[in-house]
Amino acid sequence: MDILCYPFMQRALLSATLIGTVCAVIGVYVVLRSMAFIGAGVAHASFGGVALGFLLGINPFFTTILFCLATAWGIAFLSEERKVSEDSAVGVFFASTMAFGVLLIGFMKGYQADLFGYLFGNILAVSRFDLISSLIIGAMVLALVWFFFKEFLLLTFDPEMAKVTGLKVKGLNLLMMSLIAVTIVLSIKSVGIVLVSALIVTPAASALLLSDDFKKMMGLAILIGVGSTWIGLLLSVWLNLASGATIVTVATLIFFLCYFSSPERRKLLRNIEQLRSQMQNRL
Repeated sequence: MDILCYPFMQRALLSATLIGTVCAVIGVYVVLRSMAFIGAGVAHASFGGVALGFLLGINPFFTTILFCLATAWGIAFLSEERKVSEDSAVGVFFASTMAFGVLLIGFMKGYQADLFGYLFGNILAVSRFDLISSLIIGAMVLALVWFFFKEFLLLTFDPEMAKVTGLKVKGLNLLMMSLIAVTIVLSIKSVGIVLVSALIVTPAASALLLSDDFKKMMGLAILIGVGSTWIGLLLSVWLNLASGATIVTVATLIFFLCYFSSPERRKLLRNIEQLRSQMQNRL
């Protein structure tokens, strides 16, 4: 446990706590609104922003956040116009932005190890700048979710009622897409472009299996998100494994544990057992 005294490990643990919390909060809305594919699309689009930052010689954080926001807004615009379905819009941006990133790599000289490090992430390599910027943006995301809590709640469970009550549904949808994009940006350095969408979806999906109360689900998702990032980080250090992959693997194992122990599944198993007993008695 002496490793906890090192600054890089302390930054990693703080980053894990922040990412686990923010991803869980946003993930609850993503899961309930069936927006997982959008999250995956924006996550893979971030590769184009990272490649652009390396090509221009500036911090990829700034180009990636602009790139992801533009992608999220593009998906929202196309799907709102109803000329293109939402999944088709995501598919177009998913492929084109990744292709754009690959094209930009062709203009670079030499092998960019840091660029490809963004694909799978390395939470142990989080710098002081990465941590501070993530804390600022993470606090902004959580503050906006808290401020628009009632509006997001109504939009999630009854979008038609949200329109009737006069809420600006298009603006709220655009804000939610922006929050998803920003959450992905602050997470890719730690978890990686390929795996970040899993960290958004999996803790929230696990919480949904355990409770149908929204606030309890939010709390459970945060607990699972932070717990899986901490356990995955410590295991990756102990076993010398890739941190992002270990974190997502732990989150997935927790999901299956929740699945097999969920109240609805236990109720279903009891009903099956009762039905089986009734059939045996009849026979």
